[in-house]
Amino acid sequence: MILCDIGNTNATFFDGRKIWNLSIDEFNTYEPKEKIYYINVNEKVAQKLSNPLFINIEPYIKLNSTYIGLGVDRAAACYAINNGLIVDAGSAITLDLMANGCHIGGFIMPGITTTLSSLKNISPRLDIPLNSQVDLECLPQRTQDAISYGVIKPIVNLINDFASGKSIYFTGGDGEFLSRFFSQSLYDRMLIFRGMQRAINENKEILC
Repeated sequence: MILCDIGNTNATFFDGRKIWNLSIDEFNTYEPKEKIYYINVNEKVAQKLSNPLFINIEPYIKLNSTYIGLGVDRAAACYAINNGLIVDAGSAITLDLMANGCHIGGFIMPGITTTLSSLKNISPRLDIPLNSQVDLECLPQRTQDAISYGVIKPIVNLINDFASGKSIYFTGGDGEFLSRFFSQSLYDRMLIFRGMQRAINENKEILC
């Protein structure tokens, strides 16, 4: 069984053993040879998904939530967790709170790369790589640390606002890095796929 999470820049596949990515341009020329169970947030690939080998599992992710407009990728990640915070750290960072299998709500903020790019657009002097070892307990004394502190500290503080006594599940490209700032955290690259797998398992008679 192959699962596929289609985003705005890449399509990420999982076959039960390994994960691999195709750019959206590559995905649009990809020809499946077997069923692909997918979720999708990218309207540009609608024509490609008309192939009957692509099976949309979004209708089967039955998350208990009153949130209006929740992206299917966020819903899939939440569907894998009963209790805790889910932080998906990519181009945007999303935080969602789950309690007893219910989605309580969440928010969206710019991701690390997105924030760095916005600073670079302000001035070439701010086009400086992130210092991943910056000390968040001390005010910076150089520009690289000032940028790094200003990017990372607000993210960490916002997560901390909701993290008291809760497990935190990180996923996404920057998830492993951000998880280092929290003792009660787990980085799970497979989180979205685990939610997708749950939906398939609950609807095997229809989907398989």
